[in-house]
Amino acid sequence: MLTVDFSRFPIAPGDRVLDLGCGGGRHAFEVYRRGGRVVALDRNAEEIREVKRWFAAMDEAGEAPAGASAVAMEGDALALPFPDDSFDKVIISEVMEHIPDDKGLLAEMVRVLKPGGSIAITVPRWLPEKVCWALSDAYHEVEGGHIRIYRGDELLEKMRGAGLDPYGTHHAHALHSPYWWIKCAVGVDNDKALPVKAYHQLLVWDIVGAPVISTLTRAAEKTLNPLIGKSFVAYATKPRNELRERG
Repeated sequence: MLTVDFSRFPIAPGDRVLDLGCGGGRHAFEVYRRGGRVVALDRNAEEIREVKRWFAAMDEAGEAPAGASAVAMEGDALALPFPDDSFDKVIISEVMEHIPDDKGLLAEMVRVLKPGGSIAITVPRWLPEKVCWALSDAYHEVEGGHIRIYRGDELLEKMRGAGLDPYGTHHAHALHSPYWWIKCAVGVDNDKALPVKAYHQLLVWDIVGAPVISTLTRAAEKTLNPLIGKSFVAYATKPRNELRERG
């Protein structure tokens, strides 16, 4: 289940791409399949071990084209272990809402991004997230949980303040908003509640691709994304430094 739209954020063979706060690695895997040289970084050691196993399995299965490479590593998003201008692309998906120093995080992303490179940022959308917070304190009042809710224009302004030029936005995962509203209403840890189990099965059918169900669900999601899409996605470029390029 990808949040970033790779038709708006194209990966060229050989592009060096950082998936910052990669989690389970879903975007890193897609970059690898598209021929990128991806670095998947997260502070969670267990998730990094799992991402490494999946990279190895993809390599064994021949899923990545020649010239692609994949590395998974632990790291601190506020002190990235890379030189300036290291990456052609940076992805940071559903991470910024967890970080108190989001301006420092943006500064680090911009620092390691090459001039002319592009970045994709995704965060929970304001309205669906507000509903979740209103229904359940347990949804966000947990260690490492969400500490803020972004409005789209606020995120874009912070991106501009960090020196980025936004070039596009959209919303994603509309069908996941009602799922989380139900979970918040019945208890975020109550996965055995019948409405939660039934809705989860619908999402599984959509992801796995049961033909009739997935056709209907994807059409519904496309229609509903502008209204209740769970994620807000923004794309931007880092301006080229003409003086540096002349030098």
